[in-house]
Amino acid sequence: MEFNLLSDIVEYCRREKKDMAQAMLEYEMRNKRLTREQVYTGLKRTLFVMEESVEQGLTQQVISPSGMLNNWAKTILQCKVDTLGPALKKATARAIAVGEVNACMGKIAAAPTAGSAGILPAVLVTMMEEHAIPRERILEALLVSSAVGLVFAKNSSFAGSEAGCMGETGSAAAMAAGAITYLLGGNEEQILESVGFALKASMGLVCDPVGGLVEEPCTTRNAVGVANAFVSAQMALAGIKSLIPADEVIAATKEVGDLMSPRLKESGQGGLANTKTGREIQKRVFKTAE
Repeated sequence: MEFNLLSDIVEYCRREKKDMAQAMLEYEMRNKRLTREQVYTGLKRTLFVMEESVEQGLTQQVISPSGMLNNWAKTILQCKVDTLGPALKKATARAIAVGEVNACMGKIAAAPTAGSAGILPAVLVTMMEEHAIPRERILEALLVSSAVGLVFAKNSSFAGSEAGCMGETGSAAAMAAGAITYLLGGNEEQILESVGFALKASMGLVCDPVGGLVEEPCTTRNAVGVANAFVSAQMALAGIKSLIPADEVIAATKEVGDLMSPRLKESGQGGLANTKTGREIQKRVFKTAE
């Protein structure tokens, strides 16, 4: 069983009369020679780590060794001014919480990378809370997100050094958008539409970590990635169709990544990392000489 494109998965679902979660369960069982119980044990472990990292970031002191991150997630939750609405405000805080835990060397689930690890946990925890979705259904959403990740990995790249932050927070937003769409009753075609929207919104996003650390601007980009996921799912569930199919959008991310300057792909040499303030932060953190 090979799924090289998202359209391959949709075709399999139509032929076998399965949904995307069932298709990916069968893929995992056949290709990795696992039992259903083994697949779900792994999913449960992943979800537990995601929930734990969210909780730690919102309840414990999280000040990164560099000093760049300092309990930002709590600051958002405690802010009296609300521009987002309660659910998205919490999701934003949760995404940043995971980023802060990661920066403090805590345990996180790379989904799909450490630099983008806040998006999917924030979305799934928020969906559970806001829509009273059972855990078993959330595990199915993880399978759906894995379908997006599988195809993206085969046709583009998660690596910031190859595809910029488009490959990290962009792919994570697409995985999360697909999960939201599935959880709210979207069909396979709508899942693909949400993926296309999320990736188009991230097209060309550079990877420019200040001081080479996955803190700035990575953490706040996770928060924006959460908003991207919810907006993309909303458009898809409303019946809006992307003019460019999701598989072609993924192919375009590969082209854009290849064309992007190496200075803008995790080198710490361009973009925000190369600003006056970015260089000053790097010198302070690493105590380098002029």
